[in-house]
Amino acid sequence: RERRARFVGKNGACNVAHKNIREQGRFLQDVFTTLVDLKWPHTLLIFTMSFLCSWLLFGMVWWLIAFAHGDLDHSTRLQRDPGEGVAEAPAGFVPCVTSIHSFTSAFLFSIEVQVTIGFGGRMVTEECPAAILVLIVQNIVGLVINAIMLGCIFMKTSQAHRRAETLIFSKHAVIALREGKLCFMLRVGDLRKSMIISATIRMQVVKKTASLEGEVVPLNQIDIQMENPVGGNSIFLVSPLIIYHVIDKNSPLYDISPLNLHHHEDLEIIVILEGVVETTGITTQARTSYLADEILWGQRFVPIVAEEDGQYSVDYSKFGNTVKVPTPSCTARQLEEDKSIM
Repeated sequence: RERRARFVGKNGACNVAHKNIREQGRFLQDVFTTLVDLKWPHTLLIFTMSFLCSWLLFGMVWWLIAFAHGDLDHSTRLQRDPGEGVAEAPAGFVPCVTSIHSFTSAFLFSIEVQVTIGFGGRMVTEECPAAILVLIVQNIVGLVINAIMLGCIFMKTSQAHRRAETLIFSKHAVIALREGKLCFMLRVGDLRKSMIISATIRMQVVKKTASLEGEVVPLNQIDIQMENPVGGNSIFLVSPLIIYHVIDKNSPLYDISPLNLHHHEDLEIIVILEGVVETTGITTQARTSYLADEILWGQRFVPIVAEEDGQYSVDYSKFGNTVKVPTPSCTARQLEEDKSIM
């Protein structure tokens, strides 16, 4: 049979497409998260257009103020004429904003106000209270745009999934004996020296099931208990660890044997690692999954941690290497029944 699509990819990406969402307005109720979730080209386009549109809008406002006060007419007469020299301004005339004689100069003044450059050629006078009010409003609007857009850029560059890129899982999982019991095992490691604080790991089996009433659940998520060398779900991920699940009577893998393992095309085991990044305090999550043909029966991981020159050395070149070990070719149920008979 054709293998079904993954629910979670090896890189942790969820293979789920959301279609026919009718309430699109819900995304606008959380604009900041929507901006952070956008792709980089769209974010940069919005970043540029937000500043450009605000400069153009207030540039038009400054031009209208100058036009209404008559600054443009007097500024035009004060420009140098090669034949007549420089005209004199009317006595007592004070413009709202000095040196504005066209929309271009009003646009330049709008940029100077919002980004606080202040070249010194143009400035607001006390002649027009409306101009002072516009100056205050533009400064507030500029600060709000700066806060939102720079916060959005910062959040995109420090997203939690970036840290998850250095949290690695073994390509294959294995099933072998440990302490006399069949165990499902995988290896997890952290490539950075900065640790993941309060790291926890959990595992789910995702498969198609049907209830007694005939209800079909295409993606039924079943939590299964994980064990690790530390105990419980919390792990101290200072070096690669082998995390394992004991296949007992409560396990969804209780009736799986090496003969029928690869016939479970609907079987997918998802592993989720969560913790707090030590350097930033942001919670991160790394995910991976294992299909039936990515589970090796009768193998275990080779040791990769050794003591050298007074410290422990980790050889990541052997991170996913396995070796064959003697393992019963039967289900965990059959193994327990054989032990009870003996």
